[in-house]
Amino acid sequence: MTKNFIQRTLTGALFAGLLIFCILCNEYTFGAIFLLISVLGVIEFHKLISTKYEIEIHPVVPAIGAALLFVSVYLTVIYFAFSVFLLVYVLFVSIVFITEIFRKKKNPLLNLAFFALGQIYVALPFALLNFIAFSQGSHYGYYNGIFVLAFFVITWIYDTGAYVVGVSIGKHRMCERISPKKSWEGFFGGLVFAMGAACVFAQFDTTLTLLQWLGFSLVIVVFGTFGDLSESLLKRTLDVKDSGNILPGHGGILDRFDSILFAAIAICIYLQLLFTNITL
Repeated sequence: MTKNFIQRTLTGALFAGLLIFCILCNEYTFGAIFLLISVLGVIEFHKLISTKYEIEIHPVVPAIGAALLFVSVYLTVIYFAFSVFLLVYVLFVSIVFITEIFRKKKNPLLNLAFFALGQIYVALPFALLNFIAFSQGSHYGYYNGIFVLAFFVITWIYDTGAYVVGVSIGKHRMCERISPKKSWEGFFGGLVFAMGAACVFAQFDTTLTLLQWLGFSLVIVVFGTFGDLSESLLKRTLDVKDSGNILPGHGGILDRFDSILFAAIAICIYLQLLFTNITL
């Protein structure tokens, strides 16, 4: 028990430190680390699905799709122009669908369904982190890691707060069928922690008002919880404990980033709405 706790703590600290460094360093380290995570996440997703379903698309194929999607969005937000890589991505996806017609495999519809799900469920949220990273008021193409940093820090603080409060006083289960340990007490306790973190960020970055920062944290908490529950449902359906084993003590990429899969999409929309009317 103690050994596992130490391993989990060290892995978490090192991984969080690496992410924070890459986010704060510059746009290239940010792009490199999340491109890698996106690719690994999609590969992990397809390997996970293959534990129960007979999928006949090699994980490298959706991994290439994830890479093309991330790079296309990355270049689009930097140059604030439509990226030719997005056309390449669309062409690649079309080829995958067309190829499945002629491969004469046992379950072509299942192959395509899980290919598309991996792109939407895993690759798309990581690609949309680029919109969060390059959002700065009405100016795009300018890298400002503060929103991405806040996104992850608030997520981690919420998870920690929810765990501490849930273990301490949690009695009313949120969704016992999917995640027996999650409680409403943990949810609201984590929300308080997350809003406290948002108040701290509001002191250092005035791009958003305090009210908007609080809204930022609320969106993360609500949609992060849905993301967490969705990954729990996925693992319960496939009857596995962890999505992978790449992170000792933490499981896989999806285990570590489950909360951000829905929250990244929601925060991207939230910031777009704010920056179209920054006086909110």
